[in-house]
Amino acid sequence: MKRKDGLTAVVRGAAARALPLTIGLGVCIAVSVLLALLPPLVLERIVDSLTAGGGVQLAMAVFYFAALALSGIVDSAKELLIAAFGQKITHAVRSRMCAKLSRLPASYFAENDPGATASRFVNDVDTVEELFASGVISMFADACRVVGILAVIFVKSRGLGLLMLAATPLLFGVTRLFQKRMLAAQLQNRAAVARVSHWLPETMQNIRMIHTLGKEGYMERRYDEAVQQSYRALERSNFYDSIYSPIILTVSAVLVGILMTGAASGGAAQRFFGMTVGTAVAMVAYVGKVFSPLESIGMEIQSIQSAVAGVRRIGDFLDLPERAPADAALTAAALRAAPGPCVEFSGVSFAYDPGTPVLQNCSFAVQRGETVTFTGRTGAGKSTVFKLILGLYSPQAGSARVCGAAAAAIPDSQKRALFGYVEQQFRPVPGTVADQISLYDPGLTRGRLEQAARVAGLHPAIEALARGYDTPFAPQLFSQGQLQLLAIARAVAADPPILLLDEITANLDARTEETVLAALQSASRNRTVLSISHRLYEKNGGRQIALAD
Repeated sequence: MKRKDGLTAVVRGAAARALPLTIGLGVCIAVSVLLALLPPLVLERIVDSLTAGGGVQLAMAVFYFAALALSGIVDSAKELLIAAFGQKITHAVRSRMCAKLSRLPASYFAENDPGATASRFVNDVDTVEELFASGVISMFADACRVVGILAVIFVKSRGLGLLMLAATPLLFGVTRLFQKRMLAAQLQNRAAVARVSHWLPETMQNIRMIHTLGKEGYMERRYDEAVQQSYRALERSNFYDSIYSPIILTVSAVLVGILMTGAASGGAAQRFFGMTVGTAVAMVAYVGKVFSPLESIGMEIQSIQSAVAGVRRIGDFLDLPERAPADAALTAAALRAAPGPCVEFSGVSFAYDPGTPVLQNCSFAVQRGETVTFTGRTGAGKSTVFKLILGLYSPQAGSARVCGAAAAAIPDSQKRALFGYVEQQFRPVPGTVADQISLYDPGLTRGRLEQAARVAGLHPAIEALARGYDTPFAPQLFSQGQLQLLAIARAVAADPPILLLDEITANLDARTEETVLAALQSASRNRTVLSISHRLYEKNGGRQIALAD
């Protein structure tokens, strides 16, 4: 499923929700442009009055300085509103991306590096704020200022206006050239940063193996290659940015020189530029005011092109296909009370890669309260069966049903009340020992958490900690076997009717395995237990379902 919730819609919605801020920003930009035009006109009158021997009126001088001060105040207010607007957009984009992440199929997480996804949420979204704080809005304000100044110049001196218009295509062409070159460099930089963002956690996780195998040099070369690619891309971008401003300043100096030469030469040239001394002073000021925002535009180009690279990646993320929508009418209570088998596969076929099927025409039924162990060679699809039961994937053919409902249609909010899932490795979350069991579920009381720990046989060990259940979690607080007991407590905390056990004793020694199996016997009472564990089958009996090679 593909939703049309691209970045443009997000920005439009955020702007609509912050309508007073949007209107205030527009008013600030308009006032800022008008105030930029006013001081040179006042200066023109003052200089013309001085050259005519009339002196300077105090009110006119006060008005000139007041206009300069007010212009600075409005510009500051404009920058403040631009920053606030950029933060509103950034918050809206991150919120939409988080919502999108929860709707993506499991295949996205299997096929994409975690570092690349994190880079989208951090680096790429930060560029969206840059796009508005020092990019598009600032460039729009500067462009409005340039247009206003050019209009005044053309009215005051047609000759200078024509010169300015003649220089515009040159500046536009240079700007477009720099935009394309800088965009290409920024895209290369972002790709290199994404690779490093993925490699860093992977390296930290496998640092012991890297040291053991003596692969430090290989990892160093790999990082160095990506970092050098990023540096080269940034150097190209900085080079184009550094030469843009000198070009603008050189053109500005040439135009001012032509203006002064023409105005002072007399004859046809003077008539062509036709201006008083005051007008000449004002025009010099306006020329500086034209090229100052143009120079700023040159600086803003880099921010915009950097943001465009990130915006494209965000847009691609928001346009990713989503999993099929869940059925909101399906509740855990209704499913638990539904008649029929607890789990039922009918002619299920599934493949991660279309050319390599994992399950073909797989059919079985598990009744409520049964203990079933799935057997088969590595790659026969045992873990895939669990993923289909949990609704992480949908079968390409046939149906996978839980309590009579399509597994993929069960809402995520209802799954913990249906399933308890224990993996080979315990995966901690930030927080206390209690948080490891509750997973921040506010519906689980302290009494429920303690009861789950008792079922797993871990309550005494937790009580013996310095702060009991409120002790900040650290892996060294528990042995490997106790971590598996903690995983069992987490699985049964919400009292689910179905337990899924994925080779949970594979990495345990014999003595610890006995402790875990004893805890599982307690946790399995009055529940349907689906396991990939031969030892659990030998211990608890039940039925085997062999998955075909």
